[in-house]
Amino acid sequence: MPITSNILIRATPFFLILIAAELIYLRKEKRHAGSKKEFWADIWIAFGASVISFLTNGTILLVYTLIYKYRLFDLPATSIWAWVICFFGDDLSWYWFHRLSHKIRFFWASHAVHHSPETFSLSGGMRVPWTSNITGNFLFWAWLPFIGIEPAMIMLMKAISVIYQFWLHTEVIRKMPGWFEAFFNTPSHHRIHHASNIEYLDKNHGGFLIIWDKLFGTFQKETDPPVYGLTKKIGSSNPFAIAFHEWKSMFSDLKKAKKLKDYLNYIFNSPGWSKDGSTKTARQLRSFLKKDK
Repeated sequence: MPITSNILIRATPFFLILIAAELIYLRKEKRHAGSKKEFWADIWIAFGASVISFLTNGTILLVYTLIYKYRLFDLPATSIWAWVICFFGDDLSWYWFHRLSHKIRFFWASHAVHHSPETFSLSGGMRVPWTSNITGNFLFWAWLPFIGIEPAMIMLMKAISVIYQFWLHTEVIRKMPGWFEAFFNTPSHHRIHHASNIEYLDKNHGGFLIIWDKLFGTFQKETDPPVYGLTKKIGSSNPFAIAFHEWKSMFSDLKKAKKLKDYLNYIFNSPGWSKDGSTKTARQLRSFLKKDK
C-alpha cells in the first residue's frame, strides 16, 4: 500500500472524531454548523478522493522513483538535513502548487472543489478534488527526488502536510499565540484563503508555514468577517456536480472560443477570464474595488 494512503487511512478515525466534536460544540453554542446536505456532500467527496488517491499514489511513487534514479545528490533518510530539506521543499512546493491553482484555470478546475463549501468546517476541509492527481499536481514536487530526496520521504511528508492542514478548517479556534501565527499557517490565516471577499481572494496559500506568503507578497491578515464559498455559487449538494462543475464550466467557455489565443486563455489564464469581460479575474475585481474606494 502506498505510504500516503496508509498514513491517511490511519488518521481517518481521528479526523472523524474531531469533526463530530466540532459539530457538537457548534450546536451547543448555537452556532451555524452547515446543512446536512452540505455535510454529506463533504463526506462523499472525501470518500471519492480517498479511493482515487489510493489508485493513483502508486503511479506517483513510481514517477518519483524514476526521477530519483537521475538524482544530482545522495540525501539518505538517515540524514537529519535530508528531512529538513524535505520539510521546507515540500512546503515550498505546496505553496507554488496552491498559488498557481488559483492563477491557472486548468488547475483551478480541480482546486475549486475545495473552495466550494459555504460553511467553514472540518468536514468542509475534506472536500479534496478528485482530478488533482490525474492532472499532474504531483509534478510540482518532482524537483525533490531530482536533488536526491528519497521518494518515500516525499510521499510521507506530503501525507503529514495533509494531516496538518486538516485542523486549519475551523472557526472554533480564533487565534493561536502570536509567535505561532507569525510563522505557521493557522485557522485564522486559512479562513482568509477560503473567503470569497474580494480583498481576500488568492491570499494565504501556505501549507505548514505562512512565511512563504509573507515572502512572496500574498499574505493577508483577518480583518473583516470572511464570507465562504466560491464567488459564483454552485447551488448543488450533489458530489458529482461539485467535483466536475468547474471542468464543465471551462469546457462550456471553450465552445465560445474562435481563436487559438482564446482557447489558451480559457484554459491557462486566471479563473474568471473572459474575452467579452462578462466575468472577471480576482485581480480585475480588486482593481474595481480600489476604484470604488
